[in-house]
Amino acid sequence: MIPIRRLASFILVGATAAAVHFAVVKVLVEATGTHPLLANVGGWLVAFVVSFAGQHRFTFGDRRAPVQQAAPRFFAISAAGFAANELMYAATLRLSGLRYDVALALVLVAVAVMTYLLSSRWAFRRRTAPPPAPNP
Repeated sequence: MIPIRRLASFILVGATAAAVHFAVVKVLVEATGTHPLLANVGGWLVAFVVSFAGQHRFTFGDRRAPVQQAAPRFFAISAAGFAANELMYAATLRLSGLRYDVALALVLVAVAVMTYLLSSRWAFRRRTAPPPAPNP
């Protein structure tokens, strides 16, 4: 896939996953009274499924990394991104005085950039062929 098309696909899938994440957090906070930081965990878990499915199928599908290879790598990236997300979200909530949903929107954008870079360079990169065995 042409890099600009890959970037556009990544943004579309990522925006969809971020919208799902945001919606889950809003529902959990407003309908059940869940604390925003705890609701953020639920939002991330649901969004992870949406994000992996979309990125694997549409954004990086031409690289043909097997699911069993890409899924744990993407989960590691997503978990690291979520850790950064949760730390930034907690700091933003505590220090900025912004509403929880505004703070979450800002954090989701910041983490998306990091996720794209790691996904394109590691999670969905094809395995290289092993070196040939030496002749005895």
